[in-house]
Amino acid sequence: MTLANRITMGRMALSLAIFVLIVFKTLWSEVAALSLLTVASISDGIDGAIARRTQTTTHFGAIADPFADKILVMSVLLAFGSIRELAVPLWAVFLILLRELTISTLRVLAALHGEVMKAEAAGKIKTAIQLTASFTIMTLLVLIVWGRKHPLPAPLADIVKLAKPITWWLTVSTAFFTVISGAIYLYNHRLLLYKSWTHRTKQP
Repeated sequence: MTLANRITMGRMALSLAIFVLIVFKTLWSEVAALSLLTVASISDGIDGAIARRTQTTTHFGAIADPFADKILVMSVLLAFGSIRELAVPLWAVFLILLRELTISTLRVLAALHGEVMKAEAAGKIKTAIQLTASFTIMTLLVLIVWGRKHPLPAPLADIVKLAKPITWWLTVSTAFFTVISGAIYLYNHRLLLYKSWTHRTKQP
């Protein structure tokens, strides 16, 4: 397995660790989750850069890299949904999940036709928005947990008071851009969809 693919697989493992740490709801676990989320977000750009620089791009990496991004984002959002101080709307998380499953299915269809559907600009922007929102909410969660036992400075205390509307709008905005990017993918690969809908498999 190439170094880039090892980093991608590592990001998947970090996703599970981050989910568990968030739902623990203690200060140390939230700080640890924020640290791991930072590492995972940075690794998203590192694996692709290493693969290109070392000329070790693989079909596995082309599929696993965006899949690892989806696992990371969904694990974080689902964990946020269990925090009562936050206001992550489940319907927005559902839309994000629906888009990700739809595009993952599209990648499978491409593979069945001997094609590898690589990440496009819309997908990369979508991932950047998702990770930025996740990092922002994660930072806010650390402040919330810290504020339970320690007084916060006035500016930070005011931000914590707005935690629910901030997280709601961040999640909804992220869902909006995620759905838009999915629509762009479907439009760009409409010929693949048409071919998949009309192509008949050979009967044994």
